[in-house]
Amino acid sequence: MSLIRLENLNKIYASQAGNVHAINNISSDFKAGEFTSIVGPSGCGKTTLLNAIGGLDKPNSGKIWIDNTDITSMGDKVLIDFRLRNIGFVFQAYNLIPVLTALENTTFILELQGAEKKVRNERGMELLKAVGLEDKANSRPNQLSGGQQQRVAVARALASRPRFVLADEPTANLDSKSTETLLDIMAELNSKEGTTFIFSTHDQRVIDRARRIICLEDGRIK
Repeated sequence: MSLIRLENLNKIYASQAGNVHAINNISSDFKAGEFTSIVGPSGCGKTTLLNAIGGLDKPNSGKIWIDNTDITSMGDKVLIDFRLRNIGFVFQAYNLIPVLTALENTTFILELQGAEKKVRNERGMELLKAVGLEDKANSRPNQLSGGQQQRVAVARALASRPRFVLADEPTANLDSKSTETLLDIMAELNSKEGTTFIFSTHDQRVIDRARRIICLEDGRIK
């Protein structure tokens, strides 16, 4: 059975030149444990598709099923709660909270879920150790390198043990060494814990690691 199923998905944006079909009648599925890259030229719909799967952007038509749940039929409040408890996100710009430490950023989702502080901190330290940043637990984002910030973002995405992680161009701002370190960590989490990762990327280093590649062109699966 598929973890994620897309049925005839469409997303249209209005522009001065006319309507843009960012996602054009896409149907596909993703199984648990996949390590998948969505690739294609700029403007082909990669980020739009990832945002739709993650419930950050609603399609104009079509269905998105996560397990047996149709998230496209959810109201906003229900969708926010579902996203909080089921989906992890890693963004190109890290999106860490500047005033929080690495540990506090990692456990922020758990705090929103109402987990006790002891439980939050134990899980947070477990994940910071997994990404090689146990000694940076009390450091704030401005005290970390770009690669270290992105590793904290990965730890945060995994904190609540989500059903899957969506990573939008996660290596775009990283040097080669930081990229390889980050990919090693995510590949190990995928292999050992069965964490499902879906990337959007231009980065050949990410593409080379993927076990499945989906090519988009003009909003369609090529």
